[in-house]
Amino acid sequence: MFSYNDLKVIDVVARLGSFSGAAKEIHKVPSAISYTVRLMEERLSVNLFVRLHREVKLTTAGIYFVEQARDLLKQMDNIRLQTQRVANGWTKNVSIALDNVVRESRVSKMVGDFYRAFPDVELHLSMEVFNGVWDALADGRVDIAIGATTAIPVGGSFARRDMGSLAWKFVVSKNHALANIEHKLSVDQLIEYPAICLEDTSRTLPKRVTWLMDNQRRIMVPNWYSALQCLRDALGICLVPSHIAIPFIQSGELVEKQLQQPPQLSPCCLAWNTETISPAMQWILDYLGDGQQLHQEWLC
Repeated sequence: MFSYNDLKVIDVVARLGSFSGAAKEIHKVPSAISYTVRLMEERLSVNLFVRLHREVKLTTAGIYFVEQARDLLKQMDNIRLQTQRVANGWTKNVSIALDNVVRESRVSKMVGDFYRAFPDVELHLSMEVFNGVWDALADGRVDIAIGATTAIPVGGSFARRDMGSLAWKFVVSKNHALANIEHKLSVDQLIEYPAICLEDTSRTLPKRVTWLMDNQRRIMVPNWYSALQCLRDALGICLVPSHIAIPFIQSGELVEKQLQQPPQLSPCCLAWNTETISPAMQWILDYLGDGQQLHQEWLC
């Protein structure tokens, strides 16, 4: 019903209070301004302005219309801006999946630095376990995954960057029956106690378990916080990422024990969807750095 220019004319006339003043600012002749206002009043079947000798004043209906017109102008300006941003690779948000093994203390600094660099882009974070990271990538729920296993279980347009290997420690509560045994623990000794296992968050990919012996009972938990609670209460046994276990070993709450079959290192990687690259996403990939930086900041 009204063009952007029509609304702009009404806005300027209302602000300056005269056709001649509006004509000067918009670089048109006063008669063109007067004609636009009269045409809009005819379309609305109301008078927007009271014409005085050298000025115009808004009617009650005019005051309402100008308020609405200014809101519309802001919306139209915003649509134009956002459309240009999309054309230049701008995205509304970037989604990141964090594997439950990574160092969570690093997250807040990354978020703060990102929001300073991109004040108009949202960062969406989720926590996944094992194959849940790749499941989120394959399903398009996230753009980037930090701490994914290097064995890629899905096909698609994904790239990765090595993060080095995650080390594990076998720990038990200081009050657990295994805490005072000095020799390396055998499978027969371990199988007597429930294994504390994190539930794989994968929705479609096969679920994985990092450490479990044949016919051993399980305690399934959602995250390492719950696993540590069970460990400290001597409810079960499990392998824990070294960087998570060390503070509890140092405090004496948990005791590290040696196994006859030592745990293997777990190679990890940074992975991302190459089809959703945007300036904000590229900034994150550059910010996270090379493999050495990733290992030091997220797995140690």
